[in-house]
Amino acid sequence: MGEGAERITFPVVAERAGVNPTTLYRRWDSVHALLEEVAVAALTRDGESAPDTGSLQQDLTEWAQVIARDITRPHRARYLRAMVSARTETVASCPVTEKRREQASEVVSRARERGEKAPSVPQILDHVIAPLYHHVVFALPVDGEYARRLVRDVLAMAE
Repeated sequence: MGEGAERITFPVVAERAGVNPTTLYRRWDSVHALLEEVAVAALTRDGESAPDTGSLQQDLTEWAQVIARDITRPHRARYLRAMVSARTETVASCPVTEKRREQASEVVSRARERGEKAPSVPQILDHVIAPLYHHVVFALPVDGEYARRLVRDVLAMAE
């Protein structure tokens, strides 16, 4: 959708999707809720889990690079920007963040089971995942080296 978020309405979405607007109104209580669901579907995949390579550094690096490659794809970046621009109020939680929290928890649990020192889940979210999304939202460069640097930085925080 090339329009700004303020011009994304149920009638506009319905016209593009070839459905009646009432179909959308029945399923979602707001355009924000619709965009959120589309963004979550676009930015995460059901059943997707973080890599399990046997090394915390490698798991985090591969995971960060997979996310970076995915969210920098033009259509994914558009979904992410549309979701963010549609928000008019602070939200208590974000489904994309919750999915990433589950994945980070998997990585940390496996690392600790192997006896590796690991940063906390919030540290991974705040120092690896959030900067990736931030860069995409603001159209800043994201590449494999940037993802690797974020991982190196967060690993220095490991307890």
